[in-house]
Amino acid sequence: MATAERYPKRLIEVDLPIKRISAHARREKSIRHGHISTLHIWWARRPLAACRSVLCAALWPDPADELTPETFREAARELMSDWARQHLGLCSPESYGRFLAIQRTPAMLRDNTVLRLALLDFIADFANWDNCSVREFLETSRGLTRAAHDALGAIPGTNPLVIDPFAGGGAIPVEALRIGADTFASDLNPVAVLLNKVLLEYIPKYGQQLADEVRKWGEWIRREAAEELRSFYPSTPEGGVPIVYFWARSITSEAPGPSNVAIEVPLLRSMWLAKKAGRKFALRWSRDSTGAIKTQTRKISAADGTDKDVIQPLLEVFQPRSLSEVEPGTSKGGAATCPITGFTTAVEGVRLQLTARRGGAADARLIAVVADAKAGAGRVYRAPLPDDEDAFARAREKFYRTVQNKECDVGLPMGDINHLRGFFNIVLYGMTHWGDLFSPRQALSIITFARFTRKIGEISELEKELSTAVQTCLALVLDRLAEKLSSAARWDVTRENAQGTFGRQALPMVWDFCEVNPFSGAGGDWDTALDWVAKVIESNAEPLTNSGIGHAEQASATKHPLPNESVSCVFTDPPYYAAVPYADLSDFFYSWLKQTVGPLYPTMFAKPLSPKSRELVSLSHRAAMYREKTGPWFEAHMAEACNECRRICEAGGIGVFVFANKETAGWEAMLSALISSGWIITASWPIDTEMASRLRARNSAVLSSSIHLVGRPRENLSGPLSKDEIGDWRDVLQELPVRIHEWMPRLAEEGVVGADAIFACLGPALEIFSRYPRVEKASGETVSLKEYLEQVWAAVAREALTMVFQDADVTGFEGDARLTAMWLWTLKAGSNGNGGGAPVDSEEDDEEDEVDGKKSKVGGFELEYDAARKIAQGLGAHLEALGGIVEVRGERARLLPVAERTRYLFGKEESEPARVSQKKKSTQPDLFAELTEAGGDELIWPDMAAPHLGETILDRLHQSMILFGAGRGEALKRFLVEEGAGRDGRFWSLAQALSALFPIGTDEKRWVDGVLARKRSLGF
Repeated sequence: MATAERYPKRLIEVDLPIKRISAHARREKSIRHGHISTLHIWWARRPLAACRSVLCAALWPDPADELTPETFREAARELMSDWARQHLGLCSPESYGRFLAIQRTPAMLRDNTVLRLALLDFIADFANWDNCSVREFLETSRGLTRAAHDALGAIPGTNPLVIDPFAGGGAIPVEALRIGADTFASDLNPVAVLLNKVLLEYIPKYGQQLADEVRKWGEWIRREAAEELRSFYPSTPEGGVPIVYFWARSITSEAPGPSNVAIEVPLLRSMWLAKKAGRKFALRWSRDSTGAIKTQTRKISAADGTDKDVIQPLLEVFQPRSLSEVEPGTSKGGAATCPITGFTTAVEGVRLQLTARRGGAADARLIAVVADAKAGAGRVYRAPLPDDEDAFARAREKFYRTVQNKECDVGLPMGDINHLRGFFNIVLYGMTHWGDLFSPRQALSIITFARFTRKIGEISELEKELSTAVQTCLALVLDRLAEKLSSAARWDVTRENAQGTFGRQALPMVWDFCEVNPFSGAGGDWDTALDWVAKVIESNAEPLTNSGIGHAEQASATKHPLPNESVSCVFTDPPYYAAVPYADLSDFFYSWLKQTVGPLYPTMFAKPLSPKSRELVSLSHRAAMYREKTGPWFEAHMAEACNECRRICEAGGIGVFVFANKETAGWEAMLSALISSGWIITASWPIDTEMASRLRARNSAVLSSSIHLVGRPRENLSGPLSKDEIGDWRDVLQELPVRIHEWMPRLAEEGVVGADAIFACLGPALEIFSRYPRVEKASGETVSLKEYLEQVWAAVAREALTMVFQDADVTGFEGDARLTAMWLWTLKAGSNGNGGGAPVDSEEDDEEDEVDGKKSKVGGFELEYDAARKIAQGLGAHLEALGGIVEVRGERARLLPVAERTRYLFGKEESEPARVSQKKKSTQPDLFAELTEAGGDELIWPDMAAPHLGETILDRLHQSMILFGAGRGEALKRFLVEEGAGRDGRFWSLAQALSALFPIGTDEKRWVDGVLARKRSLGF
């Protein structure tokens, strides 16, 4: 058989220190200054640690492979020997011992396996953020990249070319430059292309000079803007500087009353302003001596020409001594409750009122101000003063006059916001254009900064390309300011800072918002934004210069501009169905960039908004305008993109495709696209890339790891794609369990368990299947990828079960026990260090996620139905036959909590537990599953006697756990001893296994441990 095996394997096809890389990738999420993520927002950007490590391992051959050229081995030995001799102090504790041994005995590197391990140690240490700009790491990695490229038959003096056709925020191409490769980054989205131009072209070319010019002109913009805007942000009477203004959208109560009188209801999600230990500020209703809320009345003119009195309840700022002193807000689940009458205006009424006022930001109510006190006395929270109200009124007048008289060549962006259900719910409240997101003073400030940003191109004496680079970077500064300065910006009460517009990959409705003072000298202002951008340039100036050549270009992944077989490595993170609506989200920034630097990039910013028709995102279920973007449409176009990647990849090249879809159907589609376009899957590695505490990880099915699928072009010796080789189904099935058996323990050693391990097994499993253009059964019937993946799941399930029940005979357990153990093991994400994170406080209120104003709660252990079905099928069980432990609802399947099985196991109506005293709900961010406790309450059972023995071992264990949970110690003893449940060794083996699988903090974990604790005392 002639395949890509005639080329030497790369390191990534043999081994990867995923545990250490994952640790660095997780840590990187908290790195701020200098990281490219702080240049500008882009969604779902890959951690640099993962990209850097994967690129090194993908470009460097495995020295232990017999086909690896000796010239690479010699170069690698020399570099690793030098590393051990000169840079031992840069080694991590994990690598120190190996390199110390190499320092003492350099001849060790003659053993190619030792050389491989040394390279892997170097990669793991290089993944550390602290090392990514260290000269010694840069020079050594570039030396290895050059040696590998030369040894593999490249033209002397050239670098390997790495391409990313879905470049996004630029993490992959930036790391390719860092390690000495040339890189070509393309994306359909102009915002992404602009970010990549800054990172790959401008920073490497101009380095520190670019940073200096950006700081110089950024300070000039600030001075000029301050001259025009300072009076609209007045200082406090004590001389302090306002940092943030707090606003609340408002409605009028729909409570019955006189037609000429209305009660204003400020929409407040929470009354808290600051909630730090030892430092607490909150709002409360100002009350008179009788306890009644104080009010003030203002007159407004109604549409029919009559006057109406509007009664405003008054608020004041205070410092609570206890949490109970702070009242609840007025807005919950989208409805609004009047503090005076107690009447609740329904969601529909709130929507109608705000829609009539285009979201209500223009006439929102100023409720508080936080300012820096004079002489370093700290921050002061106070009620608004007349000067604050007057300044805003003058700014509003100035803004409307500027817009009406067209006094500025930069205007408010008026492009349409598409209503994407679940993503852009602000549209339901009248904010249908991007300009609606800004209050008048916010809009006036941003327009002013934008005008001076454009003016730089006219007055600077810099050469043209440098001037373009400076102006582009300052446009990104403006974008950072705009993201903080919108009416969708939220205030974090625990950290006391503005969180900006995009707290997540969506635009939910924000009732009470914060407005940053752009001249405050505090977080979120112009100077802060400028400093973030300049620091990215400064931090990357040296690491990205004197290396490879970078290029960014707008192009579709389905029609790539590069010629056939011109690329050494394709490395990309493609979109996952409808996970992120990149184009629609980016329009927030596109609409401002079009005005600041659009003339510099006329082709990219020719359209009113970013291009969407060809964007590979499946959104038919989210918006009518995308009705053609169905799942099949996405899959067909993704197959085109994979085919293009195969076309431009060299015969001996390599591909890495990152995938993190939570649903098995998504995996099947992606794998089908890769295999049908001529890729052999040779490896797959899970690397933790997601924050466990992010909003999407809370109680939802999200991957905590990204699987890096490694592929090679399938070809015959003459080069073209081979279509004649046929795989034998019997041979494939015979090889599959052997490969899984070899691979699973390796993953377990790295802490990879659960669904991460399942998907990480896809690489070695698919290497068997994808080496053939097709696989046939003895009958001549072609085996589909879907059918093969069923066998993969089955093989993984069986192998995982032997790991769960290490010393027990798995065949001795009934199907319900095998399924329960495997189900819980599949959910076991987080034991590799990324789970169990605390939830992030969120100030937004996305009422579309709620039902009748209440969050839906589902108890139990949930999986996607198809995943659950595959697990059960692989264990010889069927979900439909296990109704006593599994509940199927639509596309979800739920493993019932033990408490919910009480009636089934005890057969008594009165034995159902009652729920009392609310407990804190446990959180578990999982891969493609979710976990909640059964309601999160304390369970109280009525009296119950020892039951008759259940039909299966699992039933008996659950009966024992319920007796323990109900505090029926004597009944539990009789059940285990006299009834004989504890005499079966399988009972205790199952209990031990489930104890290790139930999440810490759950009732199930506590109960099964309680049963196990009685084993010895009962004589078992």
